[in-house]
Amino acid sequence: MDQQLISLVNKLQDVFASIGVSNNIASSPQPRGVLERQVVSAGEHCRARLPPRGTGIVTRRPLVLQLINRPATSKPNGTASDKPEEAMAKVQVNENNPDEWGEFLHLPGQKFHDFGKIREEIVKDTEKMTGKNAGISPNPINLRIFSPNVLTLTLVDLPGLTKVPVGDQPRDIEKQIRDMLMRYISKPNAIILAVTAANTDLANSDGLKLAREVDAEGTRTIGVLTKVDLMDQGTDVVDILAGRVIPLRLGYVPVVNRGQRDIDQSKSIASALENERKFFENHPSYASKAQYCGTPWLARKLNIILMHHIRNTLPDIKARISQQLTKFQTELAALGGPMGETNPGSVVLSTITEFCSEFRSAIDGNTNDLSLNELSGGARISFVFHELFNNGVKGIDPFDQVKDGDIRTILYNSSGSTPSLFVGTTAFEVIVKQQIRRLEDPALRCCSLVYDELIRILGQLLGKTQTFKRYPELKERFNLTVINFFKSCMSPTNKLVSDMVAMQACYVNTTHPDFISGHKAMALITERMNANKPQEKPVDAKSGKLAAGALNNGKDLDADLKKDDQSFFGSFFAKDKQPKRKGGAMEAPPPVIKPVASLNERELMETEVIKLLITSYFSVVKREMIDMVPKAITLTLVNYSKENLQRELLEHLYKPDVLEELLKESPDVVARRKECIKMVGALNAAEAIVAAV
Repeated sequence: MDQQLISLVNKLQDVFASIGVSNNIASSPQPRGVLERQVVSAGEHCRARLPPRGTGIVTRRPLVLQLINRPATSKPNGTASDKPEEAMAKVQVNENNPDEWGEFLHLPGQKFHDFGKIREEIVKDTEKMTGKNAGISPNPINLRIFSPNVLTLTLVDLPGLTKVPVGDQPRDIEKQIRDMLMRYISKPNAIILAVTAANTDLANSDGLKLAREVDAEGTRTIGVLTKVDLMDQGTDVVDILAGRVIPLRLGYVPVVNRGQRDIDQSKSIASALENERKFFENHPSYASKAQYCGTPWLARKLNIILMHHIRNTLPDIKARISQQLTKFQTELAALGGPMGETNPGSVVLSTITEFCSEFRSAIDGNTNDLSLNELSGGARISFVFHELFNNGVKGIDPFDQVKDGDIRTILYNSSGSTPSLFVGTTAFEVIVKQQIRRLEDPALRCCSLVYDELIRILGQLLGKTQTFKRYPELKERFNLTVINFFKSCMSPTNKLVSDMVAMQACYVNTTHPDFISGHKAMALITERMNANKPQEKPVDAKSGKLAAGALNNGKDLDADLKKDDQSFFGSFFAKDKQPKRKGGAMEAPPPVIKPVASLNERELMETEVIKLLITSYFSVVKREMIDMVPKAITLTLVNYSKENLQRELLEHLYKPDVLEELLKESPDVVARRKECIKMVGALNAAEAIVAAV
């Protein structure tokens, strides 16, 4: 059953590898650390036939090694009956075995049958990136090994921790290497092989310390004990193997590696494995446990972990294959199917219909993908009407530009050559019309903001509709046609809104039911001024009437003016600037006659009456504009667009002479369709494979 599961995963990986897709659907545990005879560990430096060997920091870039098991055409490195871990023990009988080769990601299509050449390429590419003086780089080297003598696993060879920088290494070399290691071993699907020399204190192991940080319970960490053969006489690692020192769920495996002399003398891996087996079988402390020691047992443990992972994830693999197949089939259908052939007229017509329907739904709020976090579509237009425009109009103060002195001047000017006996209505009309014209700017601004919202809806629909992703020219023409249509709607909309302001300004309706009348305004102002005016005239205590001499300010009705009485324009000038009179002669009026700041009682009363009338009528006009401008914009811009956009698109786009041009596919779409076809084929094959289990 185990071999069937491995075969299943191999087939799945072969299916996706055949189309050049790196897939995570049938993922396996990835042991990460430093490579040791095609298994991974984390230690000071590498000891294997693939990575370079030597003293100091040899591994200076991560080596991502993908071991891919494939059937052998011949059997120089083992027979078909070999178990995976036994086959691994027979590796390297022939360095140039045609059934074994390596491929680098940075050298696509180039096969390396000589593993010595692979080591040279690793050194060459490392020095290309890091230099020759012990520099490091987090940029990985990707190597794939095809062999009948390996388990299908992804292995990662990482640099060992270093404390003191040497050569070209930066001062924070320790932090850089640590960050690099953490980036790999933090992944929950990674199996950590923490290597520690058996002749050192286990509590000082950097590998175990790092593993504990990301795997506190030790559920995915395997301890690898090296240099067991170099321990002092009478010492062993039995207590560590029994879990009495630092326990790990996956336990510890002791191994015996080749020494530097063995490497220098080109001692084969097969000979090293045989020496390792004899060491454990003949050692008094390990003889009874020899079958659980050495590199073959470490390979077996990885194999067991792989089996458990496949069993646990097989249902999820099936579900993910089905999910991905549905996803790519849907995308392929949106791209026009495997052949990509469609009827141009049908595509354009259906796109116009779909777009206009979505446009109306967005404005009316009937779309299915309503946002929960922000206003969209028609709701934003409503916000422009009832918040921005409403507050903008209400915020206009008719007296922020017209002061009391200005009103007094207009009152005098509007009376002409004959001073008025009562408050003149001409001054009221002149001022209120000036203020009404100020409403044109916010009204036109409202039109512009609604236009911007329609353009915003257009952009959202162009990005949302799948057809536009396939046909960029159709999208461009759609965008241009709709924008020109909106612009054509703006002219009558702006004119209508401007005319509404002009209508309000050309005729002042003083009979409006909400407008305060002139008599009422006069009464209110008089009452207000009298309430603030102190009693000055004497009253007879008995009769309650004005005392004698108080009538007409102590003057008879026909009495002559006294010398100090002010004229009609008395307050209009400063005393020192009033025209001088010499013996009945008069000077000519000055070229420019300007009033002084202070107002007399009559002017104050007239000014307050005018202000009250302006405030009342301007409020009436503002309420009407707040009500009518949104209606006008909706009529000539929003609703007109909803009702006539489809006709406009049909007139400009649904033409036989432009259909072929509109439906030219972009190169990206053609390439994506090919990818989807490959993925659908691979997923169909994968679905058939897992269905047989």
